[in-house]
Amino acid sequence: MAYDVIVIGSGPGGYVAAIRASQLGLKTAIVERENLGGICLNWGCIPTKALLKSAQVFEYIQHSKDYGFTVNDAQVDFDAIIKRSRGVADKMSRGVQFLMKKNKIDVLMGNGKVKAKGQVEVTDKDGKATTYDAKHIILATGARSRELPNLKIDGKGVIGYREALVLPKQPKSMIVVGSGAIGVEFAYFYNSLGTKVTIVEFMPRIVPVEDEDISKELEKIYKKKGIEIMTNSSVEAVEKSGDGVKAKVKTANGEITLEADVVLSAVGIAANIENIGLETLGVKTDKGKVLVDKFYQTNVNGIYAIGDMVPGQALAHVASKEAIVCVENIAYNEKKFAHQPEAIDYMNIPGCTYCAPEIASVGYTEKAAKEAGYEIKVGKFPFSASGKASAAGAPEGFVKVIFDAKYGEWLGTHMIGANVTEIIAETVVARKLETTYHEVLNSIHPHPTMSESVKDAIEVAYGEAIHL
Repeated sequence: MAYDVIVIGSGPGGYVAAIRASQLGLKTAIVERENLGGICLNWGCIPTKALLKSAQVFEYIQHSKDYGFTVNDAQVDFDAIIKRSRGVADKMSRGVQFLMKKNKIDVLMGNGKVKAKGQVEVTDKDGKATTYDAKHIILATGARSRELPNLKIDGKGVIGYREALVLPKQPKSMIVVGSGAIGVEFAYFYNSLGTKVTIVEFMPRIVPVEDEDISKELEKIYKKKGIEIMTNSSVEAVEKSGDGVKAKVKTANGEITLEADVVLSAVGIAANIENIGLETLGVKTDKGKVLVDKFYQTNVNGIYAIGDMVPGQALAHVASKEAIVCVENIAYNEKKFAHQPEAIDYMNIPGCTYCAPEIASVGYTEKAAKEAGYEIKVGKFPFSASGKASAAGAPEGFVKVIFDAKYGEWLGTHMIGANVTEIIAETVVARKLETTYHEVLNSIHPHPTMSESVKDAIEVAYGEAIHL
């Protein structure tokens, strides 16, 4: 069977690439070895959000008196929480199956590998290999949990995010190694259900890629929730100890031993670039990533790569946009699309972390803006001064905005608070349109909302604060 496009991997990069290719009149197939939707839909973005919602509901019940209700003897049904999460993921995976049929995309189940230029070999679960021809091959094989040499994931004492989603029983205690998005989200989930959680972070602060004020706020809130936080620390070794584990932790004050039921390794991800035929064709890689141009073509003509396996932010929405840019450029060159797509601006990618409170950010941090040579204006508006946040019982956190003092350019926004992932897009669009503070302040924001706090923060930056 010959295709215009074959996509290897069906995550938020792969399935989006396949759909857009089909929409543009390219005969398309997609290869998947496990479940349509990939890691994000089945073992990442979607099921974790289901778990986090359950944790949030339990927190509401525990604080029901604050809202005028009395709820007695609320219990955690851990099995039911896990089952609901898996059900949400399964439903979404079936949705991707429907989209493949709707868009007349052939689904090839098995392990995909580039056999030669223009050829993809798919090996099914029975070991039968079939070769397919394709003019364009898009690699979208995603990533997996990164393993440290001294922190090998065995699925029992030391687990990764996949195991954390489906543990057979709730642990009484957990050590979370790493405080990026995966680490702090699972720390919140398990802590909310009653697990004693300790976060061990190698860097001087948790969520280290975020603005320093965000890190300080989340650490303060997490400690208030009872989560123990150890920064400037590293797990040197983990040993079995009865039904649990002992972790040797190196700190600034010397080595200590922590005991827990389980250790969650959340030290990042590693791209899946092995055993997919890159070496056969001489596709260039660097530091575990596939090198591509601005339209995601590798150094080998007709071979493309998108998503977590290429340099850039490893985020689902980034992979989806890379997929569209890649495919539209293919279609443009095939004279099936009128315009060459615009390359992605990686300085305007929103990042979201779904712990509680949520974190959302885009653009320069305060430190990065200063290091880039900008003279800046900074505005910070606390949600404790927001009527909507107070009414919702969610006064924690703030919105922080950063502007170029000379021209009024919106350099960055950093938020921590309830549902802030829903309001970061205003900054993304405004920065794309090169909007200044003036246009935002002259755009009426609805009241009472959490989103008006963005406007309030800008007022603070320019000395025009009304509500603070």
